[in-house]
Amino acid sequence: MDWSHWIGPEFSLWGLFAASFLSATLLPGGSEAVLFGVLKLHPQLYWPALGVATLGNTLGGMTSYLVGRLFPKAQPRRELEWVHRYGSPALLFAWAPVVGDALCVAAGWLRINPWGSALFMALGKFARYWIIARVLL
Repeated sequence: MDWSHWIGPEFSLWGLFAASFLSATLLPGGSEAVLFGVLKLHPQLYWPALGVATLGNTLGGMTSYLVGRLFPKAQPRRELEWVHRYGSPALLFAWAPVVGDALCVAAGWLRINPWGSALFMALGKFARYWIIARVLL
């Protein structure tokens, strides 16, 4: 059945944004399947979909970063020393399952520069979505 009559491009992008945002927070979710569906139904939205997914996932990651900022500042534990040592570039791996959310929270807790954190987070997340889109399509 052709669902493209029911799911227009604008609705698809909003749904992709919501899925990407929520999956980057501490809530479970998989925005990759939504990206795949959007690109299958609307291949002309390739670049806008990658941009929307990256934006939503980055904003979700920054929400986790802000949660980390709510904790009192402390010296990094041994497990987090490498995040403290490498700073914002460590967030290139914020896309990774399980550890990505923890990295975002840790960056906020350690008071890593928020602008640099957002930049490296976005670069890593974009690279992941781009690779997924290239492999799936």
